[in-house]
Amino acid sequence: MMAKTDKRARAALFRSRLAEAMGTRRISQSALARAIGVDRSTVSQLLAGTGARLPNAQVVGECARSLGISADWLLGLTDRPETAADILANSLSLTEAPRALVDAQIFEWHKEAAGYKIRHVPAALPDMLKTRAMLEWEYEPHLGRSTDQVIGASEDRLEWMRGAQSDYEIALPLYEMHSFARGEGYYRGLPLPVRRAQVEKLIEVTEALYPRLRLSLFDARRIYSAPVTIFGPLLAVVYIGRNYMAFRDTERVQALTGHFDHLLREASVADREMPEYLRGLAAEM
Repeated sequence: MMAKTDKRARAALFRSRLAEAMGTRRISQSALARAIGVDRSTVSQLLAGTGARLPNAQVVGECARSLGISADWLLGLTDRPETAADILANSLSLTEAPRALVDAQIFEWHKEAAGYKIRHVPAALPDMLKTRAMLEWEYEPHLGRSTDQVIGASEDRLEWMRGAQSDYEIALPLYEMHSFARGEGYYRGLPLPVRRAQVEKLIEVTEALYPRLRLSLFDARRIYSAPVTIFGPLLAVVYIGRNYMAFRDTERVQALTGHFDHLLREASVADREMPEYLRGLAAEM
């Protein structure tokens, strides 16, 4: 239960915050009076009063609008001066997601989160664990003649990510691995030798890099996840196709972290079981 604020204290806080906002935005009493449609003397009284009385809601709202601040902040109901729209704009951004390997934006997010645990549900097999042959097959239709150059640049970024002292937890749906191993769906046309080499690579890295790299599989018939990456406590990014939706507010980052942790709790193949599972998959190919 919130503590009840004394009327005089709230009125004094309103006057103080109104003066602070006017000073920050370098707006005079006359200019504010014109903006909110009152006499200058009214603004003077708002600033110089000593009683417990607050202005009416219309005046408070117009002051907040004209100064670009939150009415709740003026009234002492929050310590954040931003408007609700500003808070939303700062906590959520929509960023273009080019069809490429580790693009510049993703790389910047990884650098920002260096040292934090990174949780990842990729849209397909994770790029950072793919063989070069796999990358060439996957990206050549989109990149054409520049495939080698882009893969080379991305390999440099991936190498930096592997050495950034971040722990990686990756969760994939079971059907993704089954489709890959059988060359079905998205992976139709991927040559068997490339698939076999890719599985061998996954076996190698899940053994060599554990526990800094943990790969688990969940059953999408029981639990679903959109592609998402959570960069420690800093931000969470949902991939929606042509764009990334990036959240920086604590509440949503924690909610998506909780979602990822639930995927791990419900995993059909836990991280410790992955090498053995992959060997069985390889034997069936």
